Amino acid sequence: MTSRPEQDMETNVTVVSAADMTDARKGGNTRKVFVRTYGCQMNVYDSERMTDVLAPEGFEATDDLEDADLVILNTCHIREKAAEKVYSELGRIRKVKEERAKSGKDMMVGVTGCVAQAEGEEISRRAPIVDLVVGPQSYHQLPSLLEKARAGSKVVETEFDIDAKFNHLSERAEKQVLKRPPSAFLTVQEGCDKFCTFCVVPYTRGAEVSRSVEQIVSEAERMAAAGVREITLLGQNVNAYHGTSPDGAVWGLGRLLRRLAEIDGLDRLRYTTSHPRDMDDDLIEAHRDLKSLMPYLHLPVQSGSDKILKAMNRRHTRDEYFRLIDRIREVSPDIALSGDFIVGFPGESDQDFEDTMDLIRQVGYGSAFSFKYSSRPGTPGATMDEQVPEDVKSARLAALQALVAEQQKAFNASRLGMTCDVLLEKTGRNPGQLVGKSPWLQPVQLDAPEDLIGSIQAVEIVDIGSNSLFGRLIAGQDDLGRSGRIPAPAA
Repeated sequence: MTSRPEQDMETNVTVVSAADMTDARKGGNTRKVFVRTYGCQMNVYDSERMTDVLAPEGFEATDDLEDADLVILNTCHIREKAAEKVYSELGRIRKVKEERAKSGKDMMVGVTGCVAQAEGEEISRRAPIVDLVVGPQSYHQLPSLLEKARAGSKVVETEFDIDAKFNHLSERAEKQVLKRPPSAFLTVQEGCDKFCTFCVVPYTRGAEVSRSVEQIVSEAERMAAAGVREITLLGQNVNAYHGTSPDGAVWGLGRLLRRLAEIDGLDRLRYTTSHPRDMDDDLIEAHRDLKSLMPYLHLPVQSGSDKILKAMNRRHTRDEYFRLIDRIREVSPDIALSGDFIVGFPGESDQDFEDTMDLIRQVGYGSAFSFKYSSRPGTPGATMDEQVPEDVKSARLAALQALVAEQQKAFNASRLGMTCDVLLEKTGRNPGQLVGKSPWLQPVQLDAPEDLIGSIQAVEIVDIGSNSLFGRLIAGQDDLGRSGRIPAPAA
């Protein structure tokens, strides 16, 4: 139940324009593309846009690897041994490619994303089956890069030109309005200037760059017209957004959210991931002023120790984080807070860890993500002294996760008996069951007819699980399913 961009996930993206597929079939030039997405929500968004770019070239998405003429691994470099995971997958793909070749079928293989950016030509050297390596700022060039690869060149494109990518994709999207699920991602900002000593993002995604207001609003309007009810704005440091408006002014994220809230049919807004230093007054007040801005905030702190925060180059203190949380809860008392925590950072003592546990107890989280520190080559943390033993990191992580689990269970329990609005997104595992999202980003399971997918319905929460809520559909709602009720829980 998070919007954390660095969360591990794998998704086979199968989004494609129906109109473009019809044109491709008429031309007798339909090819299949298999896209596997690793890592973050931004990568999911990027994978969708890759299929957008490839659709006019006659590519139809498939979830069958063996049926693919083109395989793309859209990679993430956040986790430890991320590159080795990619090489292992490429070994399996090599066998599939060899089997296809026996029957006279070609298969091209591409690696995109942050591992592509970090590894570059090393990927082609270690995995000769790879035809093209494309960094996260260059995937808009996929059609031309594929042509080079077909001509026999080993393509490695890892230049940073984020403005060109956004401009190209904006033009492409105007030619094809794609049907998206009821909830979708929209990248508004990429890169990071913070240079936390544990993080590779500034090296793989580059400096902070924001899309223009006009680009974002135009894309959001098309998404809403296609049936999207909820948009999550994405950025490696999304609340550092500083996009240019049509009149030349620079807007922050708060003002952008206010503009997006005016779009008809767009009923829910979220954003992730944020840095504490960039939570300005206008953004905080948007949580008070905008009904469509959901009461959920992912605001990573990483550690509760001032010593470790300084070593991490977080550029905020423990006390500053507490004061920020107080300001946010003052305008949005029922907000669900989520966070990230790293245990075992170099030099972390028992007291430093206890400071983190104390911070968690004082803040109270609805959810959180926690990890043992693992070094990333090229980052300052990798060369620091006082590396913490693995067994100590494991014990600390277990204790922290147990505390967070207690808080998540308590937060979920506080929803019991409430009636809240739920965006119904898909069918559940059981017949007649739908799954949706609460305003606080918890999965909600309930019995409801399938034709309600895409609507927002008032649901009474009748039971809770460790991660999900269980609800009962309130009868007698209007056809649009806009009850507008998000009441505070009982005291």
